[in-house]
Amino acid sequence: MGGQRGERSLWRPIKLTDVVREQAICQFVSPRPSRWFLFVRRLLSSREKENTWEMDSFFRSRSKPSFGSSWSYDSLKNLRHIQPAVQNHLKLVYLTLCCALAASAVGAYLHILTNIGGVITMLGCLVSTVWLLLSTPPHEERKRFGFLMAASVLEGASVGPLIELAIDFDPRVLVTALVGTAIAFGCFSGAAIVARRAEFLYLGGLLSSGVSTLLWLQLAGSIFGHSVVMLKVELYFGLLIFLGYIVFDTQEIIERSHLGELDYVKHALDLFIDFVAVFVRILTIMLKNASAKSEDENKGKKRS
Repeated sequence: MGGQRGERSLWRPIKLTDVVREQAICQFVSPRPSRWFLFVRRLLSSREKENTWEMDSFFRSRSKPSFGSSWSYDSLKNLRHIQPAVQNHLKLVYLTLCCALAASAVGAYLHILTNIGGVITMLGCLVSTVWLLLSTPPHEERKRFGFLMAASVLEGASVGPLIELAIDFDPRVLVTALVGTAIAFGCFSGAAIVARRAEFLYLGGLLSSGVSTLLWLQLAGSIFGHSVVMLKVELYFGLLIFLGYIVFDTQEIIERSHLGELDYVKHALDLFIDFVAVFVRILTIMLKNASAKSEDENKGKKRS
């Protein structure tokens, strides 16, 4: 593929044979980058279990008047339940998230040019993430930001084969998946911001259990083989889990910020993991659907 990259047109859908297309798409139903997402998410969940402030703040919020009980359009602009310092922190978190996504796009582009994406970039991304979380103190912001950008570039290169497949098949699928992911992320994260404080923190235990279930499913699939039904379960169930994590992580960031934890790099990393995990699954679903539709059209033409 690398030798013929300069001869193809990136904006013209390339017809794949049925066998190659199916093998290529099924390769990313349980994509390799998702496994380090699950590992990091499990690592974060295990560390969060040591803190009891989440449930305390959750139960304290039950005694307060329900924010948004009389919902209106003005309530979307009413963020008085979030302190001004926390609002500024959220702006910094989302700005850092945009930088991480841009770096990830650069990594994917580098894979398309040089074909560097694979196991090495995946391991490099995992090492950078673990180093950022466990070995770098929060006050070293520049170093932590550098690790985040490095992890983002390597993650983009790791997802690069899937993006390249989408470009070869039909670039419109890639654009639609990216726009859909951005809309879903904005809606779920925005809903968590305007909702009552700590209202969805109880989802943490359920989501952590869901991640554990995904890990066990992938382990069983690697030993006994993946069936078509099992692959679909992993794909859609994983999408549901990481959409839930968008809501949970956003509210967790708000609560931790109110308690004085203003580590915007780590918070941006949490949201970056959620965004990319959702994007990979949405893109995989759309590729499978487009492939099935193309096969049906080809069968109809042969019959006619």
